[in-house]
Amino acid sequence: MARRSAQSNAGTVLGEALRRLVAEIEDDRRTLQAIVAALGFRESKAKGAVAWFGEKIGRLKLNGQVRGYSPLSRVLELEALSVGVAGKLALWQSLQSVPAFGVRLPDFYFDQLAERARRQRAEIEEYRVEAARETFSSP
Repeated sequence: MARRSAQSNAGTVLGEALRRLVAEIEDDRRTLQAIVAALGFRESKAKGAVAWFGEKIGRLKLNGQVRGYSPLSRVLELEALSVGVAGKLALWQSLQSVPAFGVRLPDFYFDQLAERARRQRAEIEEYRVEAARETFSSP
């Protein structure tokens, strides 16, 4: 979703911020995959398929247009990204709270991952509020 939103907002400050966010999300995903592997688990193909399907369903929103991108599309995407980053922050905080993980996963810095998620969420929130104000203030 972040990638699609970055493309839809290309050439804008928001588009550039989303492009950076996409790179960070990809890095976080690789980090999570490494954590899962280090703990001896395997990635669930079924959960990956459900996430992919959910993203596709998320495109079927009422944005005031049959096709294309609308101001409401931007608001809804930024809201979804904000919720997703909040979930990622909760994950890093949960992992950080388990003392044994500090010993079993010494190469992962959960405090830094959590701080990056906080920064990401704060930035998304600024754009989300601005997009909502612009979308819902016009007649």
